[in-house]
Amino acid sequence: MKENKITRRNFLKVGAAASAAGLLSAAPVAASAAQPDAVGAAEEENGLLDFLKKPKYIFLFIGDGMGTAQIQSARFYKGTTENNGAITEGELSFTSFPEVGSVTTYDSTSFCPDSASTATSIATGNKTESGVINMCPWTRDVPYETIAEKLHKQKNYKVGVVSTVNIDHATPAAFYAHQSTRKNYYQIGVELANSGFEYFAGGEFQKVNGDGTGPNNHEVAAQAGYNVVTTQAGAAALTAGAGKTLIIAENLADGKAMNYAMDAANGEWQLTDYVKKGIELLENRKGFFLMTESGKIDWACHANDAAASIHDVLEMSNAVQAAEEFYNAHPNETLILVTADHETGGMAIGYKTTNYDTFLTNLTHQKMSYAKFDSTYVENYIANKTPFEAAMADVKANFGLTLPTDPDAASAGKLLLTDYEVENLRKAYERTLEVGASSQSKMSQQDYELYGTYIPFSMAICHTINHKSGMDHTTYAHTGAMVNIYAKGVGAEKFRGVFDNTEIYHKLAELTGVQ
Repeated sequence: MKENKITRRNFLKVGAAASAAGLLSAAPVAASAAQPDAVGAAEEENGLLDFLKKPKYIFLFIGDGMGTAQIQSARFYKGTTENNGAITEGELSFTSFPEVGSVTTYDSTSFCPDSASTATSIATGNKTESGVINMCPWTRDVPYETIAEKLHKQKNYKVGVVSTVNIDHATPAAFYAHQSTRKNYYQIGVELANSGFEYFAGGEFQKVNGDGTGPNNHEVAAQAGYNVVTTQAGAAALTAGAGKTLIIAENLADGKAMNYAMDAANGEWQLTDYVKKGIELLENRKGFFLMTESGKIDWACHANDAAASIHDVLEMSNAVQAAEEFYNAHPNETLILVTADHETGGMAIGYKTTNYDTFLTNLTHQKMSYAKFDSTYVENYIANKTPFEAAMADVKANFGLTLPTDPDAASAGKLLLTDYEVENLRKAYERTLEVGASSQSKMSQQDYELYGTYIPFSMAICHTINHKSGMDHTTYAHTGAMVNIYAKGVGAEKFRGVFDNTEIYHKLAELTGVQ
């Protein structure tokens, strides 16, 4: 015999529904019995109806790896650079939201989880192992249905998924795919096409051709009825009513993802543009759900590149502002959530040698990400065995870090290198020439502690400018730190307080009435 159980969540849900029904049915009686109270009863009923409203348009923004330090560093950078270096805290679009919560992120494997498991928790309300997408842990044989799939199927919401990294990467995949490992890239791409979601935009598929025996992921999507657009001009030309659409960004960088915000050329589409296009294509009377990931915040923090992280957080703030503009036109129907899947890098504002001081304006001298510096400069250094002093001229031009022997040393200010820093950079450069660009198999434990799995010279440069700015990192991986969630709009009050990341799904399910 099946035992009937009711969870605390369902009990509260049933109780609230019963109370609401009772109040609604009693309101007309009260109005007829006491005519002078008619206005008050009507106001009470209208307030209750407001309480029962469901969000028709839902924006979920996920800053991958975006802990509180990533947010605060972007705010401090914005404030100081806009106020001539004065210690001023800048405002991001979402940090002014009326409701803020704190979220735990651990999975069934570790307190330092990965993006597959944490995005699964957000999308389905279930814990799983690191590396697993929407499948039960350990046996990995039971799929979990996502909030996006339920809204699409049960409520006829249109659904969009946007990411600055590969569109089959763990976080975006967790809203439409179900795989025992996040590395089943081709199969994830097939699930994308089979989802029927109306809008996808992001970087290229990671294994677009699969094993080469069948259609590639672009062809699979086209066969499923998608407009597959691979140019910015083609994306810009899309208008409402275009039908199911998959946009692969035209300008791709490291790992076939979009460029970091600080590396994007003038006029190049960034996250905000894809959110605006998503709104245009998804808007309809029944509603929509748009998940947007700023994925390279995570990538920057893995590489301990504070400046790249800051600029991508600022760009995500711009993208959230685009959602706020939509909210302003539909304030009684829209919910905006901004959160993270986990923290990356163990970022800290403060460093040993700067003590109680910070110098975030130093980061304005960094003109490109570590990844672009690798592809533009370091690969040539390795190929040509470029002398250290010649390489340091490029470092000065792109990071501001200046050798004591440089003719401009007297005007270098806080970016003048000490002898100790020069020696660290020289050792990293020599190690780079020794091991080459594909160096992981040749790296020692000491190498890993100093440079992670990245090119030593680029990491030494990032660490040096970070430290001179008063910034540091503890790891090249993820941490177990809690992350924030910011909420605005219909049902936003449900997201205040401290709770687990699985509750994001459950709160959305309660608000929208999906089963």
